[in-house]
Amino acid sequence: MKQSNELRELLKRIDHKGYPAYKDTRGEYQFPDYILSIDHVQGDPFAAPSSVSVRIDGRKARFPEALYDTPWKRIALQDELLRQFGKHLEHYSFQVKGSGKSGLLSVSRPGQEILDRSGCQMDPKTGMITCRFEIGFPASGRTIQAFGLEKILFQLLPDCIRKGLFYASLNGKQLQDIADLADQQQFIRDELKKRDLVAFVADGSILPRESGISNRPMKDAFPFVSPASLALTLELPHGKVLTGMGIPKGITLIVGGGYHGKSTLLKALETGVYNHISGDGREFVLTDESAMKLRAEDGRSVTQVDISMFIGNLPNGKDTASFSTPDASGSTSQAAAVIESMEAGSQVLLMDEDTSATNFMIRDELMQRVVHKNAEPITPFIDQIRPLYEKYGLSTILVAGSSGSFFTKADVILQMKNYEPMDITEFAREETRQYFHDIHGVMSADSAPDTNAASTDTLTGSKPKCHRILKPQKGLGKNDRIKIHTLGCEEISINHDAIDLRCVEQLVDPEQLNTLARLYVYASQNLMDGHKTLREVVEQLSAQLSQQSFAIFGRDLSSSLALPRKEEIFAMFYRSRK
Repeated sequence: MKQSNELRELLKRIDHKGYPAYKDTRGEYQFPDYILSIDHVQGDPFAAPSSVSVRIDGRKARFPEALYDTPWKRIALQDELLRQFGKHLEHYSFQVKGSGKSGLLSVSRPGQEILDRSGCQMDPKTGMITCRFEIGFPASGRTIQAFGLEKILFQLLPDCIRKGLFYASLNGKQLQDIADLADQQQFIRDELKKRDLVAFVADGSILPRESGISNRPMKDAFPFVSPASLALTLELPHGKVLTGMGIPKGITLIVGGGYHGKSTLLKALETGVYNHISGDGREFVLTDESAMKLRAEDGRSVTQVDISMFIGNLPNGKDTASFSTPDASGSTSQAAAVIESMEAGSQVLLMDEDTSATNFMIRDELMQRVVHKNAEPITPFIDQIRPLYEKYGLSTILVAGSSGSFFTKADVILQMKNYEPMDITEFAREETRQYFHDIHGVMSADSAPDTNAASTDTLTGSKPKCHRILKPQKGLGKNDRIKIHTLGCEEISINHDAIDLRCVEQLVDPEQLNTLARLYVYASQNLMDGHKTLREVVEQLSAQLSQQSFAIFGRDLSSSLALPRKEEIFAMFYRSRK
């Protein structure tokens, strides 16, 4: 390892040389309070900026162990340090002028969710902090401006590190509050399991967002108030008492008029699989971490999935017990998504009628009179929603705005009115009984002619599975040149092979897609052998990520990676056309 003064001398030697001379700066340098590592140098000032990292010994950073002695507190602390460091970097970015990206100082920019990111990592044993970021090495045209990089590395960057990554420079009470919040959020997640709940929404939560392009809380929004029948009180760690709505396992129906908050509540539950920062309004909206939001995905690829629970006897004789298509319809894609979620280990399905395939969800009585069941290969979701829970423990939270048929299946029925939930379960059941009396002359939905009778014989035997065996992909070997591109939260491209993830709605950050793409390559190089099933590959990936985090990718890490859930890793492989 070289000393910082050697870097200074090197910069003086290469000043005003051609830009490629910057390559000589690669390596590690000992500064008084940290180690600076120049990991990758950009090819020219207009290319992607250079990758740089700093490592700070835990004994110098001096963060109390109580702030990071559990995984959830450590991830929350890493998140806050990244925000603090990024704030100071942003202040100094482009203060050094030049061509192209000269003077750029950039680090990961976390959103409202708290994610485990490569941008800042803390060793749980030693407290050592590693922060990864990017610098645009300054140039005039393609001529090195070494004095500009010297200013960045010896003046601006040390100030950012001192102010953003050392305990003595930060607000200790604020850091303790962040650790306490992480403890409280984990406590609620543990309580969900103990109390047979799938979600909790605290009173006072702000669910609406600022706009379609801003995930911040809406100003002057109605705060959430739990209906009395579902209200519970939790005594959280660190002396906080919290009241709110607990959603029990089973089938929960969310209804109400348009613009009254049905989809807003579902969206909050959808992102409740992640912890949120203080001030987000959804800090205490927490959902079973395995919950999957499903929707119809016309045109997606489906490979060897047993959708016979929902679709059988196709006119072309296609095998629905091992169904494959490069261009799924809305109904077949949603049927596949349910089975895939079961295979991924999800315990909760989240659905919105507006984004579901109508013929997959339900067939009304008149349609079944006109088009007989024997002529319809689809067994609608309404027929299977109850057996899915009773046989496999798969709960469903469903938003419905137009069809009342699910009233007969639901355990809990919530009506959203002016963003306030009301438990109308008994009222809806009474109205349903009266409806069947008026239509069929009976007072019980159970005794009425049931044209939607469940095809429960499809649920006998073992759980449906996907049968995919993963083989190593050509062109993804360790010696191959691999091109990876991502498009926001919508798509990853590996050697120009695109995987469409637009409808995997619980991906909340583009950095998760960066990680997914690299996991795909890593799995192809290290885990896919032509014998392991998809589930075996994903379980091994998840175990390695749990133990090693981003270290599975080696030392030269990107600064823009964030860990996805296991469920999204499954979702990526399911949608790969390879």
